[in-house]
Amino acid sequence: MANHSAPTTSTVAAHGHGAHDINKEVRRYLIVFAALLIGTIVTVLASFKDFGHPGINIGVALFIAIVKATLVACYFMHLIDERKLIYGVLSATAFFFIGLMYITLWSMEPLSFIHLRH
Repeated sequence: MANHSAPTTSTVAAHGHGAHDINKEVRRYLIVFAALLIGTIVTVLASFKDFGHPGINIGVALFIAIVKATLVACYFMHLIDERKLIYGVLSATAFFFIGLMYITLWSMEPLSFIHLRH
């Protein structure tokens, strides 16, 4: 059976879950939440701003989304504390995502060789 007794001082110290550590983590989550809230406000404001070219508008929106996604992945998914293998998998995912987006956009180009009649 599991031991459901109250944690002793030695178990708290061994696992590093003291009151100070928990307050520090809660503070970190609140800061990240505030940053995500500000990012959402910036996203809404940027959607009303015309940057002169649709590509620049998309680039600004993607940059804001990448910053917000990085915050979520690093802090809420705890990737900031993970090993190098996780970063390798994340990098491979980003590489293939960018590659697939490039292929998709490239195939939409009317002068692409897949649209030429031979």
